[in-house]
Amino acid sequence: MVAIEGGRKTKAGELFNELPDRFSDAFIFIGAGYATQGVTGMPELGWSAAVLSVITAYTRALGASMGAGQQFLGPMAKPQRMAAMTVACLLGAGAPQWPGLVYCLPATLVLVVIGCILTIIRRCRQIVRAMATKP
Repeated sequence: MVAIEGGRKTKAGELFNELPDRFSDAFIFIGAGYATQGVTGMPELGWSAAVLSVITAYTRALGASMGAGQQFLGPMAKPQRMAAMTVACLLGAGAPQWPGLVYCLPATLVLVVIGCILTIIRRCRQIVRAMATKP
């Protein structure tokens, strides 16, 4: 977006915009899964959130490649995923004082997993609708 706004868009710009986002999705969610100790199944939950976030982005990109346009529908698009993790990390920082906050990351990962599944479904439906109206 910065390159587009500044008139410096290149043919490979989309690659350098999207690829780091997919790596950050994986690192953030997998790291969150391993960061929460004492809660069963957290690494698997982190991996699930990571995979589903990449599939969410892939669904958007696939729709665009099919001619259905970019589908930025939520409820768990990239901005919402990152906002949820930011809030969870900030709340989780208070866990030493308030032990109940240790469940912020697990709850947020569950929210991300469910949200990504819903987002993928919504985007697929929108892509199907868009393709049905194409000649």
